Amino acid sequence: MTVRLRAHHLLCMLTFIGKGYTPEFTENYRRIAARLSSGEPIELVSGPDDICAPLADLSDAHCLQDSVFDRDEKAAAAVSALLNRPICEGSVIMPDAAFLSLLRRAFRAGDIRSGCARCEWSPLCTDVAEKGFPDVLVASAGHAEKL
Repeated sequence: MTVRLRAHHLLCMLTFIGKGYTPEFTENYRRIAARLSSGEPIELVSGPDDICAPLADLSDAHCLQDSVFDRDEKAAAAVSALLNRPICEGSVIMPDAAFLSLLRRAFRAGDIRSGCARCEWSPLCTDVAEKGFPDVLVASAGHAEKL
């Protein structure tokens, strides 16, 4: 199986420590974090993804707002530039130690955070990154990343 993620969730997963919009959202995200940590591949999608699932059916679903699609575009462009390859709908990415470490270094440096603009979670993510990503729930086996 693959984990279906929208582009800006490539950034969000780097700092996920178990906080979210609702208990259902958070529990779903914890399950996805475990799947990603076990090395399950990521397939990029456009629009609501596996993380959005608990919120996608709400009439005012955050995941359907234009600002969120804008975050996806900016995150895809930033990650594409970092990886020196296109990241778009249908791309498959392996969330291995090298990938997570590369993204976390760039995230911590602020190099790939254009997709984080105006996000309510940005202060928390900044704090997690500045502290060296302690207690993150998406980690490669052994979580031996060097930052």
